[in-house]
Order: sequence, then C-alpha cells, then structure tokens
Amino acid sequence: MKFLLKRHWPLLGLGALLLIVAFYLAKSGKELVKTTALLKDMVSGEGLKLEDIHYRQNDPEDKIKWVLDAEEVRLSEDKKVVRFYGFDLMVEPEARPGFKLSGERGNYFKDSNQIELWGELKGLYGNDYQIFTEYLLVSDNFGRLSTDRPVRISGPFFTVKGQGLVADLPNETIRILSDVTTTLKGNPETP
Repeated sequence: MKFLLKRHWPLLGLGALLLIVAFYLAKSGKELVKTTALLKDMVSGEGLKLEDIHYRQNDPEDKIKWVLDAEEVRLSEDKKVVRFYGFDLMVEPEARPGFKLSGERGNYFKDSNQIELWGELKGLYGNDYQIFTEYLLVSDNFGRLSTDRPVRISGPFFTVKGQGLVADLPNETIRILSDVTTTLKGNPETP
C-alpha cells in the first residue's frame, strides 16, 4: 500500500488540485451569471436597477441639500432620468425651512432639474405645515411646487382644501387655484 501511495502521489495531488480549481470555477460561475444578468438588464433598455437606496445631493453652488431614500431606483440608459419607488425625499434649502415628501413613485429629470411625484403624497414644510395630494411637480431648484390635482394643506390653526396648487417656497407663498374650502381651528391658548 505504501508503494502504491508513493508511486501515485503526484496523480493524487494533481486530482486534489483539479478539485480545488473546479470548486472555485463553479463558485465564480455563479457570480459571472449574476454579472451577466446585470449587464443584460442594463442593455435591455431599462437602464440600471438598484434597491434600498440612500442618495445625498450636497452641492455648495446650488445652496441646497437633498436626500432621497427609496425602495427601488431605476436609471435610464442615458442617465438623464431617475425613476424611484417607495420614497422619502428631504430637501434642505439654505436660509429657509426644509421640507419632506413621501409617496409611491417619482421621476427626476436631470436636464430640467424637475421632479414629478405621484401616489398618496404626504409633505411636511417646516414643523407645522402638512400637504396631501396625489401629484406634485417640484421645480426651479426645489423652490416651486405645483399640481392640478386636489390638495389639502393643514397648519396649526387651519385646514385648506382645493383644486390645484402653486407654492413659491423662497417667498413663502401658497396659492390654491380653485374650489377652495378653509376651516379655521380655534386657538388652544384662548378660552
């Protein structure tokens, strides 16, 4: 038996080496399949798909910071359109109160620097004002909000409902376009 082991030792070593190489090739083959699937998704016209994204835009020249958290993000092939799903968007302009919006889906258009948002949108401006609607267009470097859909705005002492909205955040003005109903709440500090 010792003679057989001594005589065939190089073949056994070569066999063990081949098993190790086969193991690593099989393991890397799975990763190669994943990479191929990713490239196929990118080439198929949908662009790149990412999940559970936290993106921060902090450009000192724009004087605005924003953070996007989304369950899913898709980049177009030309990287000019970003589509996101299940999102929270936090915008912090310089020298103004920030606002937060959450909703079901949105599109960011890089060329026009506009964001379209859809689906049970809930917004918070400063600490006191809330907005609810189904669609919003955010433009002019996040300083203007607009919609033609039904909207409801709540503050500490009022609720306003109506159709359509134009908000100029730098000037802190909001205009409801039509069918306006306002409900004033009593001041809790007065008897």
